[in-house]
Amino acid sequence: MMPAHANRFDDLFDNKKYITLKNYLYNYRLRKRAIEEALSGEDMILTLEVGSGISPVVTITDRIVYTDISFSAIRMLKKNQQKGWYVVADAINLPFKRASFSHVIASEVLEHLLEDHKALREMAAVVKPSGRLIITFPHRHFYFALDDRFVQHFRRYELNEMSTRLQDAGLTPVLVKKVLGPLEKVTMIVIVGCIRTVQKFRSQNALSSEGRERFEILVPFFKWVNRFYARIAWLDAKIMPQVFSTVLLMKIEKKR
Repeated sequence: MMPAHANRFDDLFDNKKYITLKNYLYNYRLRKRAIEEALSGEDMILTLEVGSGISPVVTITDRIVYTDISFSAIRMLKKNQQKGWYVVADAINLPFKRASFSHVIASEVLEHLLEDHKALREMAAVVKPSGRLIITFPHRHFYFALDDRFVQHFRRYELNEMSTRLQDAGLTPVLVKKVLGPLEKVTMIVIVGCIRTVQKFRSQNALSSEGRERFEILVPFFKWVNRFYARIAWLDAKIMPQVFSTVLLMKIEKKR
């Protein structure tokens, strides 16, 4: 997703605590659900997920290639996932033959790339004619805030802006779907604020044995809270007009 030297999450990919928590986050679960619903009924001959990190959003097929620029992420994903194929690759220089995939998925990837135009052209090149791409991306410029900077977003997108980028790459949007609403934005700002506060008072050293025990106790609670909160966030996205959506999904077709 980003140059390896700039990936602030690279050190976290080997951290089992981080992986445990990441895979139960409400916003990840909602993105994964939305993408799998968009893929329902599709003939997924061979799928590529770009920028999968340690938490891929497509797990419903074995015929899939997972890619990420982080070697640590791909190594950990291969260890945990144990299906499909795994390739360390840069999104703006995909090492695959042209027209190799029936589907390409990129969830929360483009906003991390300086050259997002190149990444879209690469994805368009490796998907077959009439193949499908599915992307999710942070929506609305005016939502850009400290949480975006914390996770190293270069930008957020307006819908018409993304549509233009896709058309320039020879891609045609066929579906736009709301994934997350303004509640998610408020939540992430609060979470990032809390993280920064904690970081001021705690070093990032390994947990003591007492800390590990406390962590193990809190994991079931964390899972339950995120399952519950995912329902609230889903309802928020459902009832809010698209203009207020913070994350959108687009299903896209490659022109013949």
